[in-house]
Amino acid sequence: MLKENLRNVESQIQASCEKSGRQREDVTLIAVSKTKPVELLQEAYDAGVRDFGENKVQEICDKYDRLPSDIRWHMIGHLQRNKVKHIIDKVCMIHSVDSYRLAEEINIHAKKHKLVMPVLIEVNIAQEQTKFGVSKDDAMQLIEEAAHLDSIQIQGLMAVAPYVENAEENRKYFRELAKLAVDIRAKNIDNVVMRVLSMGMTGDYAVAIEEGAAMVRVGTGIFGERDYRKKNS
Repeated sequence: MLKENLRNVESQIQASCEKSGRQREDVTLIAVSKTKPVELLQEAYDAGVRDFGENKVQEICDKYDRLPSDIRWHMIGHLQRNKVKHIIDKVCMIHSVDSYRLAEEINIHAKKHKLVMPVLIEVNIAQEQTKFGVSKDDAMQLIEEAAHLDSIQIQGLMAVAPYVENAEENRKYFRELAKLAVDIRAKNIDNVVMRVLSMGMTGDYAVAIEEGAAMVRVGTGIFGERDYRKKNS
Protein backbone atom coordinates (compact mmCIF):
# COMPACT_ATOMS: atom_id res chain seq x y z
CA MET A 1 0.00 0.00 0.00
CA LEU A 2 2.76 2.44 0.94
CA LYS A 3 4.53 2.00 -2.41
CA GLU A 4 1.28 2.59 -4.25
CA ASN A 5 0.57 5.69 -2.14
CA LEU A 6 4.04 7.00 -2.94
CA ARG A 7 3.52 6.40 -6.65
CA ASN A 8 0.26 8.35 -6.50
CA VAL A 9 1.90 11.24 -4.65
CA GLU A 10 4.81 11.26 -7.09
CA SER A 11 2.52 11.37 -10.11
CA GLN A 12 0.54 14.23 -8.55
CA ILE A 13 3.75 16.18 -7.85
CA GLN A 14 4.89 15.59 -11.43
CA ALA A 15 1.53 16.74 -12.81
CA SER A 16 1.56 19.91 -10.68
CA CYS A 17 5.13 20.68 -11.77
CA GLU A 18 4.18 20.28 -15.43
CA LYS A 19 1.06 22.40 -14.98
CA SER A 20 3.07 25.25 -13.47
CA GLY A 21 6.12 24.96 -15.74
CA ARG A 22 8.45 23.71 -13.03
CA GLN A 23 10.96 20.87 -12.90
CA ARG A 24 10.32 17.87 -10.66
CA GLU A 25 13.68 18.41 -8.96
CA ASP A 26 12.46 21.86 -7.82
CA VAL A 27 10.19 20.17 -5.27
CA THR A 28 11.29 18.11 -2.26
CA LEU A 29 8.80 15.60 -0.91
CA ILE A 30 9.02 15.36 2.87
CA ALA A 31 7.36 12.24 4.27
CA VAL A 32 5.71 13.29 7.52
CA SER A 33 6.33 10.28 9.72
CA LYS A 34 5.07 11.46 13.11
CA THR A 35 3.59 8.64 15.24
CA LYS A 36 4.68 6.07 12.64
CA PRO A 37 6.85 3.07 13.61
CA VAL A 38 10.39 2.76 12.26
CA GLU A 39 9.35 -0.26 10.18
CA LEU A 40 7.06 1.95 8.09
CA LEU A 41 9.76 4.59 7.73
CA GLN A 42 12.18 1.90 6.59
CA GLU A 43 9.63 0.79 4.00
CA ALA A 44 9.37 4.36 2.71
CA TYR A 45 13.16 4.61 2.70
CA ASP A 46 13.42 1.40 0.67
CA ALA A 47 10.95 2.93 -1.80
CA GLY A 48 13.28 5.90 -2.29
CA VAL A 49 12.23 8.48 0.32
CA ARG A 50 15.15 10.30 1.97
CA ASP A 51 13.48 13.34 3.54
CA PHE A 52 11.38 12.72 6.66
CA GLY A 53 9.54 15.28 8.77
CA GLU A 54 8.81 14.96 12.47
CA ASN A 55 6.77 17.17 14.81
CA LYS A 56 8.29 16.09 18.09
CA VAL A 57 11.88 16.15 19.30
CA GLN A 58 11.46 12.86 21.14
CA GLU A 59 10.43 11.03 17.99
CA ILE A 60 13.46 12.26 16.08
CA CYS A 61 15.72 11.14 18.92
CA ASP A 62 14.01 7.73 19.13
CA LYS A 63 14.18 7.05 15.39
CA TYR A 64 17.48 8.66 14.46
CA ASP A 65 19.82 5.80 15.36
CA ARG A 66 17.44 3.08 14.21
CA LEU A 67 17.29 4.16 10.58
CA PRO A 68 19.87 4.73 7.79
CA SER A 69 22.27 7.60 8.35
CA ASP A 70 21.66 9.26 4.97
CA ILE A 71 18.09 10.23 5.92
CA ARG A 72 17.52 13.99 5.96
CA TRP A 73 15.44 14.76 9.05
CA HIS A 74 13.29 17.91 9.09
CA MET A 75 11.91 19.42 12.29
CA ILE A 76 8.49 20.66 11.22
CA GLY A 77 6.63 20.96 14.53
CA HIS A 78 6.63 23.59 17.25
CA LEU A 79 10.05 23.60 18.90
CA GLN A 80 10.63 24.52 22.53
CA ARG A 81 13.90 26.29 23.24
CA ASN A 82 14.96 23.81 25.93
CA LYS A 83 14.81 20.95 23.41
CA VAL A 84 16.91 22.48 20.64
CA LYS A 85 20.09 20.87 22.00
CA HIS A 86 18.66 17.37 21.47
CA ILE A 87 18.20 17.70 17.70
CA ILE A 88 20.72 20.32 16.58
CA ASP A 89 23.14 17.65 15.30
CA LYS A 90 20.40 15.41 13.87
CA VAL A 91 18.23 17.55 11.58
CA CYS A 92 19.04 19.10 8.22
CA MET A 93 16.55 21.96 8.63
CA ILE A 94 14.24 23.49 11.24
CA HIS A 95 11.02 24.69 9.58
CA SER A 96 9.30 26.20 12.60
CA VAL A 97 11.23 29.24 13.82
CA ASP A 98 8.65 31.71 15.11
CA SER A 99 10.55 33.90 17.55
CA TYR A 100 13.91 35.62 17.93
CA ARG A 101 14.55 33.75 21.19
CA LEU A 102 14.18 30.40 19.42
CA ALA A 103 16.45 31.53 16.58
CA GLU A 104 19.00 32.67 19.17
CA GLU A 105 18.87 29.30 20.97
CA ILE A 106 19.36 27.40 17.69
CA ASN A 107 22.30 29.69 16.92
CA ILE A 108 23.93 28.99 20.31
CA HIS A 109 23.77 25.21 19.92
CA ALA A 110 24.70 25.25 16.23
CA LYS A 111 27.81 27.22 17.13
CA LYS A 112 28.74 24.63 19.76
CA HIS A 113 28.55 21.93 17.08
CA LYS A 114 30.44 24.10 14.57
CA LEU A 115 27.61 24.02 12.06
CA VAL A 116 25.27 26.45 10.34
CA MET A 117 21.64 25.35 10.68
CA PRO A 118 19.27 26.12 7.82
CA VAL A 119 15.99 27.46 9.20
CA LEU A 120 12.63 28.61 7.89
CA ILE A 121 10.46 31.27 9.48
CA GLU A 122 7.00 29.93 10.29
CA VAL A 123 4.26 32.33 9.23
CA ASN A 124 0.67 32.03 10.47
CA ILE A 125 -0.55 32.98 7.03
CA ALA A 126 -4.28 32.60 7.76
CA GLN A 127 -4.00 34.19 11.23
CA GLU A 128 -5.54 31.17 12.95
CA GLN A 129 -5.51 31.34 16.74
CA THR A 130 -4.78 27.61 17.02
CA LYS A 131 -1.62 27.78 14.89
CA PHE A 132 1.94 28.77 15.72
CA GLY A 133 3.91 31.19 13.59
CA VAL A 134 4.47 34.93 13.29
CA SER A 135 2.02 37.17 11.50
CA LYS A 136 2.79 38.19 7.95
CA ASP A 137 3.45 41.73 9.19
CA ASP A 138 5.93 40.57 11.86
CA ALA A 139 7.84 38.14 9.63
CA MET A 140 10.04 40.83 8.09
CA GLN A 141 11.03 42.22 11.49
CA LEU A 142 11.93 38.75 12.83
CA ILE A 143 14.02 38.01 9.76
CA GLU A 144 15.88 41.32 10.00
CA GLU A 145 16.61 40.67 13.68
CA ALA A 146 17.67 37.04 13.26
CA ALA A 147 19.73 37.59 10.10
CA HIS A 148 22.83 38.60 12.09
CA LEU A 149 22.96 35.24 13.90
CA ASP A 150 25.90 33.62 12.13
CA SER A 151 25.27 29.95 12.96
CA ILE A 152 21.86 29.85 11.33
CA GLN A 153 20.87 30.69 7.77
CA ILE A 154 17.33 31.80 6.99
CA GLN A 155 16.46 29.91 3.82
CA GLY A 156 12.77 30.69 3.44
CA LEU A 157 9.29 30.50 4.91
CA MET A 158 6.97 27.78 6.20
CA ALA A 159 3.21 27.83 6.66
CA VAL A 160 0.50 25.45 7.77
CA ALA A 161 -2.59 26.40 5.80
CA PRO A 162 -6.11 25.86 7.19
CA TYR A 163 -7.75 22.47 6.95
CA VAL A 164 -10.19 22.71 4.04
CA GLU A 165 -12.27 20.26 2.02
CA ASN A 166 -11.44 22.06 -1.21
CA ALA A 167 -7.71 22.70 -1.72
CA GLU A 168 -8.46 25.69 -3.97
CA GLU A 169 -9.53 27.61 -0.87
CA ASN A 170 -5.89 27.62 0.28
CA ARG A 171 -4.47 28.92 -3.01
CA LYS A 172 -4.75 32.51 -1.78
CA TYR A 173 -2.67 31.69 1.32
CA PHE A 174 0.04 29.95 -0.67
CA ARG A 175 0.11 32.91 -3.04
CA GLU A 176 0.42 35.32 -0.10
CA LEU A 177 3.35 33.37 1.34
CA ALA A 178 5.09 33.35 -2.05
CA LYS A 179 4.58 37.11 -2.38
CA LEU A 180 5.97 37.68 1.12
CA ALA A 181 9.08 35.69 0.14
CA VAL A 182 9.50 37.89 -2.96
CA ASP A 183 9.20 41.05 -0.84
CA ILE A 184 11.79 39.75 1.65
CA ARG A 185 14.15 38.67 -1.14
CA ALA A 186 13.95 42.17 -2.63
CA LYS A 187 15.45 43.61 0.55
CA ASN A 188 18.72 41.70 -0.05
CA ILE A 189 19.31 41.02 3.63
CA ASP A 190 22.66 39.37 4.39
CA ASN A 191 22.34 35.71 5.48
CA VAL A 192 18.79 35.45 4.08
CA VAL A 193 18.34 33.52 0.83
CA MET A 194 14.56 32.87 0.58
CA ARG A 195 14.96 29.82 -1.63
CA VAL A 196 12.46 27.57 0.19
CA LEU A 197 8.71 27.75 0.59
CA SER A 198 7.62 24.85 2.81
CA MET A 199 3.88 24.69 2.26
CA GLY A 200 1.28 22.16 1.26
CA MET A 201 0.19 18.96 2.99
CA THR A 202 -1.73 15.85 1.95
CA GLY A 203 -4.94 17.70 1.12
CA ASP A 204 -3.49 20.64 -0.78
CA TYR A 205 0.13 20.01 -1.85
CA ALA A 206 -0.79 19.99 -5.56
CA VAL A 207 -2.07 23.57 -5.32
CA ALA A 208 0.92 24.58 -3.16
CA ILE A 209 3.34 23.35 -5.86
CA GLU A 210 1.49 25.37 -8.48
CA GLU A 211 2.03 28.43 -6.26
CA GLY A 212 5.75 27.82 -5.78
CA ALA A 213 6.25 25.33 -2.94
CA ALA A 214 9.82 23.98 -2.83
CA MET A 215 8.99 21.52 -0.04
CA VAL A 216 5.70 19.72 0.55
CA ARG A 217 4.95 17.85 3.77
CA VAL A 218 2.88 14.73 3.10
CA GLY A 219 1.96 12.26 5.84
CA THR A 220 -1.46 10.68 5.41
CA GLY A 221 -1.03 10.60 1.62
CA ILE A 222 1.97 8.28 2.07
CA PHE A 223 1.46 6.43 5.35
CA GLY A 224 -2.34 6.44 5.65
CA GLU A 225 -4.35 7.73 8.60
CA ARG A 226 -2.49 8.18 11.89
CA ASP A 227 -3.37 6.53 15.17
CA TYR A 228 -2.71 9.19 17.79
CA ARG A 229 -3.77 6.90 20.62
CA LYS A 230 -0.41 5.14 20.52
CA LYS A 231 1.68 8.15 21.33
CA ASN A 232 0.46 11.41 22.75
CA SER A 233 3.68 12.51 24.36
